[in-house]
Amino acid sequence: MAPFRLGLVAAILTLVIDQASKLWLYLRTDLVLTQPWRIAPFTDFVVVWNRGVSYGMFQQEGDFGRWLLVGLSIAAAIALGFWMSRATSRLLAVALGLIIGGAIGNAIDRAVFGAVFDFVHLHAGDWSWYVFNIADAAIVAGVVGLILDSLRPERKDRQQHGLPNIPDSSR
Repeated sequence: MAPFRLGLVAAILTLVIDQASKLWLYLRTDLVLTQPWRIAPFTDFVVVWNRGVSYGMFQQEGDFGRWLLVGLSIAAAIALGFWMSRATSRLLAVALGLIIGGAIGNAIDRAVFGAVFDFVHLHAGDWSWYVFNIADAAIVAGVVGLILDSLRPERKDRQQHGLPNIPDSSR
């Protein structure tokens, strides 16, 4: 499969799984009333409405901030989509697709609910990680993919010698 199509599949799957998980938990379960749900000794499902960005920073209480974040998410997804259309490796395309799907998923939450629905809480003893969702996990995985793609030796060698990157159908 061509890199762009593979990235598009990653974006669509991410968006569908993210939205389906959020809607199912919010509309089809009593999680809101009976939280937390212990999933594993280190994982709970809880309900957190995040009006900010990553890690809850830059909380937005008004409509201006909400719609600004929606607009920035959509603009980022469009820009990443153009980049993905030029991707020559499958890893790069999938990484961008994961980020695009996650950005759109969280933008939909903001547009519909005014905040992002986060529900996965990881913890161990006194240690607690922030609460996140499938879109957030996909964005993080996509960033890891971007880093790994940038570290591929053959790509770095070609760039250092001023040579264009030639698509490799094996990737």
